[in-house]
Amino acid sequence: MNDKINLAIIGVGLIGGSLGLVLKDKLGDKIYITGLCRTQKSMDLAVKLGAVDFASPDVKTVVSEADIIFLSPPVLQIVPMVEKILPFLKPGAILTDAGSTKQYIWNHLQNILPSDIYYIAGHPMTGREMSGVSAAKKDLFKNKAYVIVKDTGAPEDAYNKLMGILKLTEANFTTLDIAKHDRCASVISHVPHITAAALVTLLNRAGSDLESCIKLIGGGFKDTTRIASSNADMWADICMTNGEAINDNLRDLQSILGEVISAIERGDRQAIHDYFSASKARRDSILEFVENKFDPN
Repeated sequence: MNDKINLAIIGVGLIGGSLGLVLKDKLGDKIYITGLCRTQKSMDLAVKLGAVDFASPDVKTVVSEADIIFLSPPVLQIVPMVEKILPFLKPGAILTDAGSTKQYIWNHLQNILPSDIYYIAGHPMTGREMSGVSAAKKDLFKNKAYVIVKDTGAPEDAYNKLMGILKLTEANFTTLDIAKHDRCASVISHVPHITAAALVTLLNRAGSDLESCIKLIGGGFKDTTRIASSNADMWADICMTNGEAINDNLRDLQSILGEVISAIERGDRQAIHDYFSASKARRDSILEFVENKFDPN
């Protein structure tokens, strides 16, 4: 990469901050990163940690010289943010994002983007239960799945320019069309988060047994509910923007649990054994296949 590149990060939190950290680590002065932050505290911290070179709450200042704009706010804030920054973008600017749902965003952006501003949808399948730039890590993307959606009309040179930057994260990149992305993200990310929150809610409704149940908490509960500590704003937006796929999968999950209930009620040990045996075998084979390729959280 010979020419210095200007990158703007909108939302310098866990994902945006981690991108800034890895790119500054790999490129140093060959990249200049500006960041849009809401508070003075977050601006100071983003600069202090080295996630950005400069931070500001002013949209124009942050994006006006940017070659690439990385959008990392909650999903429902992405389209309004693009509307806000559009008047200040230079021709040829590339928009990409970390949104967990894609169809909702593209449905809106394709109606407002001028022909000389390009959108290449992205979704890094990584995260932590902590949020904010203080939780950012330069290796957050390493060996994790990172979906790139190419069916948004951006020219090949824009795609190559963006990937020249993103590949420095050492993520495992894959391409999907928009509809398939949203369906797959629901199965492997969205519904598991909802289910983890449901398990915590189940515990919380234990009534007079709650205190005794809490004393028994060990690795199983911690492992299966870890992602329930994720950001509520982000997950509320995901449910509002990928509702069809999520509800379809939740109904399938409901059906599976119903089958388990029925088998237990009729005392069918073999059916329950087969349920656990099949899921163990499938999980083991999946993990073996994806080992050292990506970790979907």
